[in-house]
Amino acid sequence: MTMSSAERMRAWTGPAILGFGFRPFFLFGAVWAVVAMLLWVALLSGLLELPMRFDPVSWHAHEFLFGYLGAIVAGFLLTAVPNWTGRLPIVGWPLGALFCLWVAGRITILVGGLLPLWVSVAVDLSFPLALAAVLVREIVAGKNWRNLMVVGLLGVLTVANLIFHVEAAGGEYAAHGIGLRMGLASAVMMIAVIGGRILPSFTRNWLVRRGDEARPAPPMQRFDKITLILSLAVLALWIALPMERLTAIGLVLMGVLHLVRLLRWQGHRTGAEPLVWVLHVAYAFVPLGALVMGAELLLGAPSQVAAQHFWMGGAIGAMTLAVMTRATLGHSGQPLEAGRGTVLIYLALFGAVLVRVAAGAWPELMTLSGFLWIAAFGGFALLYGPLLLTRREKG
Repeated sequence: MTMSSAERMRAWTGPAILGFGFRPFFLFGAVWAVVAMLLWVALLSGLLELPMRFDPVSWHAHEFLFGYLGAIVAGFLLTAVPNWTGRLPIVGWPLGALFCLWVAGRITILVGGLLPLWVSVAVDLSFPLALAAVLVREIVAGKNWRNLMVVGLLGVLTVANLIFHVEAAGGEYAAHGIGLRMGLASAVMMIAVIGGRILPSFTRNWLVRRGDEARPAPPMQRFDKITLILSLAVLALWIALPMERLTAIGLVLMGVLHLVRLLRWQGHRTGAEPLVWVLHVAYAFVPLGALVMGAELLLGAPSQVAAQHFWMGGAIGAMTLAVMTRATLGHSGQPLEAGRGTVLIYLALFGAVLVRVAAGAWPELMTLSGFLWIAAFGGFALLYGPLLLTRREKG
C-alpha cells in the first residue's frame, strides 16, 4: 500500500522540526540571517574579529548568497519536489543529516583560518552537493524532467561557491569576483524561473476567490521564454565582462523585459492581500536591479556594489521571505492571510534594501540597514517559529 506525503509526515514521531523540508531550513535560515548580520555589524565596527579565511566583506557576501540562500533553496525544493514528482518527501533523520551538513558549513566558514583549506571547502560544498544528489534522484525517479533546470541552477550556484573559495584562497577580493557574480546570476535566474510559475498561479487563484474577472498572463508563454533566454545570455555576459558597454545595454534590455513580464501578471489588483502583492514587489527588484546596474555602467559609475543590493537584498531577500511566510502558513494549516506582524516584516525588509542602496552614498546608513534586516528576519523567526516547531501539516 502506497503511503501519501501527509501519511509519511504523520508517521514521523521524532522532533516536529524534521517533519518536512521547509521546517528546519526556513527557521534556521532566518536565524542565520539575523546572526550573520549581527556578526557583520560587529565586524564593521571593529568590535569583533573571527578566525576566518575570508575578508569580512567577502564573508558577508558568501554567507548571504551561499549560506542563507542555500538554506532557503533547500527548504523550498525539498517541499516542492514531492509535489512536482508525486514522490514522498524527505523527512526525519535523513532531513536532519542534510540540515547538519548546512550547519557544519556555516561553522567551518567562521573558523576557516584554523583549518586546512581543503577541509573548509569540502565541508562547505558537501551540503549543496548532497542536496543536489537527493533532488536529482527524486526528479529522475518521478520522470519530472522539466524541473531538472532548477537543479541545474543549483549546480551553477555550487560551482560559483567553489570559485568563490578559489578566488579568496588566491588572495583576490572574492566579494567582487566571478564566483560572486555567477552565484548572484544563478539566484536571479531561479527567481525568474520559479517566480514565473508561482506569481501568475497564486495571483490567478486569489483573483478567482475575489470574484475579479481579470487574469494574469499564463506562465511560460513565448514572451516568458524569450525573456528567460535573453536573461541567461545577459547574465553570462555580466559574469564574464561586468564593466563593458555591451553588458550595460543588455542589462537595460533585460530590465525592460522583466518589467513588462511583471506587469502582465496583474499585480496592481492584489493590494488587498499582502501575501500576494509582496511576491510582485519582490519580483520587481529583478528588473529594478538590472535597470539601475545598466544605467550606472552607461554613466561610468566606478562600482555596482550598492545597485547589486537590489538583487541581493531585494530580489533574493524579499522573494525568499515572501515564499517562507506563504509556505509556512499553507503547510501548517493556517489561512493564507497576512497579519499585521507579517506586513511589518515585509516593510522592514524593503526598508533594509532601500537604506542599504542609499548607504552607497551615505555609508553611515549601513548599520541602520543591518538592523532593519535583523527586524525582518528576526520577526519571521518569532512569528513563524511556533508554526515551524509545531507538529501540524496540511494534507
